[in-house]
Amino acid sequence: MAIDGLFLYNIQEKLNAYTPCKIGKIQNISDEEILIHLHTRNEGNQKLVINVHSNTNRVYIANFIPGIQPEPSNFVMVLRKLCSQAIVESFEQVGYDRILCLHLSCRNEFQDLVKYDLNIELMGKYANMILVKNGVIVDALKRIPVFENAKRFIHPGAKYVAPTQPEKKNPFEIKNIDLDQSLVKQIYGFSPLLSNEFMYRMNNSEKYVDILNEVVNSNTLYIYKKDFHCIELKHLNEQPKTYTIMEGLNHLYEEDEQKKRIKEQYGDIIRTVEKEKLKQTKKLPKLEQALEDGKDYHKYQEYGDLIFAYMYQIQKEKTIVLPSFETNKDITIPIDMRYDLKTNANKYYQKYHKMKRSLLILEEQIKQCKQDIEYYTQLEEQLQHCSVFDAGEIREELVKQRVLMPKKDNKRKKKNNKPNVLHLEFDDCEIYVGKNNIQNNYVTHQVSRKNDLWFHVKDYHGSHVLLKSEDFTEPQIRLCAMLAAYYSKGKDSSSVPVDYCLISQIKKVPGSKIGFVTMKSNKTIYIDPDEKYLLEIIKNHQIK
Repeated sequence: MAIDGLFLYNIQEKLNAYTPCKIGKIQNISDEEILIHLHTRNEGNQKLVINVHSNTNRVYIANFIPGIQPEPSNFVMVLRKLCSQAIVESFEQVGYDRILCLHLSCRNEFQDLVKYDLNIELMGKYANMILVKNGVIVDALKRIPVFENAKRFIHPGAKYVAPTQPEKKNPFEIKNIDLDQSLVKQIYGFSPLLSNEFMYRMNNSEKYVDILNEVVNSNTLYIYKKDFHCIELKHLNEQPKTYTIMEGLNHLYEEDEQKKRIKEQYGDIIRTVEKEKLKQTKKLPKLEQALEDGKDYHKYQEYGDLIFAYMYQIQKEKTIVLPSFETNKDITIPIDMRYDLKTNANKYYQKYHKMKRSLLILEEQIKQCKQDIEYYTQLEEQLQHCSVFDAGEIREELVKQRVLMPKKDNKRKKKNNKPNVLHLEFDDCEIYVGKNNIQNNYVTHQVSRKNDLWFHVKDYHGSHVLLKSEDFTEPQIRLCAMLAAYYSKGKDSSSVPVDYCLISQIKKVPGSKIGFVTMKSNKTIYIDPDEKYLLEIIKNHQIK
């Protein structure tokens, strides 16, 4: 479901509480997601996120931004050039529709006052951001030529025309309502979902004005399985999750958007990991077949022995038949007619020694191939639940192994020696959670001390979890086991086995890739991952 006009009216009222404010940095979070830093008088610095993805479009104030695209889009460069340091005078909703206009004023290079309108159209697949000056389009995030849409030509230099909508009533000036007809057709700002809720409540003796006031003044976002709104949707008969409006809009599509951001910024990692795993998967059966074919290499030694033993008793032919020394059964030996019998025998000896050596090499290659398949499978699983920062660390890991080429970047980056591990303080203990190989290695081999407790899910690839405590309690152990199970392939399973032991029992596997370890001895606990409980713990106890 998308944000409707009345919900956007609520958001507009909340955003206007920050005005007038000054625009600072303007950045890309993803291709269709822009972050504008606002400097306000009374509320400090705020992060305004404008999302115009077709399925997740919305506007909200964010507390935390998971990652910024290193390269800004052309539209962001235009905004930086024209609107950086501009004053946001007000946020205005256009005609109770899903259009929010930021009225901006700034000084140009000649110090003349210039006015701009940044129109945010939250209209599903037509969602867009358009910068307008004096009714003329300066630029748009999504340019739409005439051959795509004859009614609305969205291109620099074209006249800005707002999306048309049929004539309806003002939602704040309603006198009569036809209860036999959907409110979507009668009143501006209604979606089918909100119309159904109003109808349901009015049929249960609630007044239209009271419900409308609840929508306008609400500070709570109610999130259901498939729907959401700023008022409780009683007609759905479901138990919602509740957040403050801005916090809820931030969390609404968090998981889906994180995957999109990773795909946009680190799609080459995903493709490389899939490609390398497929390559090793195809290579393994060929190596195993070559090993199987080479196991009868002893016959070539026997061929050479027989040829030398009977050299002076036989004639050179394309094939010769001689009795085996061991079984006395006839053995057919191919002869290369280009060479004499002595050379043929020596060539069989050479082939025997070559295949004998190759078996050792093939066994080593098969072992390495299986390790590589396991390694890339592990990376695939890590990429499924990693953040943008975690994906960046996986890139570093692949670059170090020369699987990926480093990206050329002329900008100097601040060195951050600490990986982006999840660090919690809970119940007088410290917990560290690694979500990729670099983080796992850091948690297990750098943060840990020999008396710390180490956790890892059994029979799955997963994170290394470290527990630092003076006295290990059952709640601490269960929480760490749950974290190890949650950040693994077994997160959706029940009774997930998790091994744990003291760090002193952990040993790094010689010659293995980063993050691989073995345990000398361990205990096992069976745990059911509780996502809601873990997210609440992470939210309240994470150290950043």
